[in-house]
Amino acid sequence: MYSDPGAVSVTAVTDAAVVDPTDAVVEVARAGICGTDLHLVADGHGLLPGNVMGHEFVGVVVDVGSAVRDVHRGDRIAGTDFTACGSCWWCRGGNQWECEQRAFFGSGTTFGARLDGAQAEYVRVPFADVALQRLPEELDWESALFLGDILATGYGAVRRAHFRPGATVAVVGGGPVGQMTSQAAQACSAGPVVVVEPVSERRELAADCGAVTATPETAVEVLAELTDGRGADVVIEAVGGSRGLETAMSLVRRRGTVVSVGVHSDPAWSLPVARAFADEVTLSFAIGNAIRDRDEIVSLLAAGVIDPTVVIDNRVGIEEAPEGYSAMAARRSVKTVVVFD
Repeated sequence: MYSDPGAVSVTAVTDAAVVDPTDAVVEVARAGICGTDLHLVADGHGLLPGNVMGHEFVGVVVDVGSAVRDVHRGDRIAGTDFTACGSCWWCRGGNQWECEQRAFFGSGTTFGARLDGAQAEYVRVPFADVALQRLPEELDWESALFLGDILATGYGAVRRAHFRPGATVAVVGGGPVGQMTSQAAQACSAGPVVVVEPVSERRELAADCGAVTATPETAVEVLAELTDGRGADVVIEAVGGSRGLETAMSLVRRRGTVVSVGVHSDPAWSLPVARAFADEVTLSFAIGNAIRDRDEIVSLLAAGVIDPTVVIDNRVGIEEAPEGYSAMAARRSVKTVVVFD
């Protein structure tokens, strides 16, 4: 749980329980430590000591409220990183992130009403019929773990880009989201996918998964060689912040598309508007939405064309979770998973 800015700790908490008729309680089998968790803990904004962290989880349903219809006790499920009502105007249009009743697991009040997270033995899930996805038997826990966040984020960015088959796609950032974005782009008919990343181990991981790789210093040259000097058809920025956006704009071709899916906290960024206008560059932003996209993502997972487990390089028990946070913050780990069984 969150303790102070920059610090998490392990302590006993009251077991999650059904509060509202649409709730379910899930016994957690795996929980991920995410870059968003690191940002939240480092900043502390919206968090109070005692908030349970974590929004990536899979497990087994152990209790349901009286209004839950689609999930049942004993179901193996993957959770989404946020909940939504499923019935409002926004939800009916597939824009569940905009739901007035949205709550994001394990983030205090940063993205809505407080909702304790999944880095615990049990987690309460509001609007369970909307937020939980039953898993086919062929998907193991770790293959399904990132369905609710980083894989949905990478897939959502690819979906937002609307590229044609064979498009040259650059991904700025080789962290967990960037790795998922690279695999999703390849699965969705991209041509060459270039992952731009300064850390050599992360470049190697991307290359092992089928991408071309470049450092930030060599990216322009690599893309020029691949495209006869035009630049990338699509650039997906998976880092966040001004530097990531500036890098993306430097790599996109005229009449190309930039999609930013990295988390942003800066209130403003100086858009090179004269160049964006003259070159007719499209700039958009995306937030992962497993509620909307999970059926498509599960099909890709079941077909084996995406393997999200490649990013897992550290597994810890709940007692070692603070060390997992430290390893990820120091980039000693690409992705740490908390194992409960």
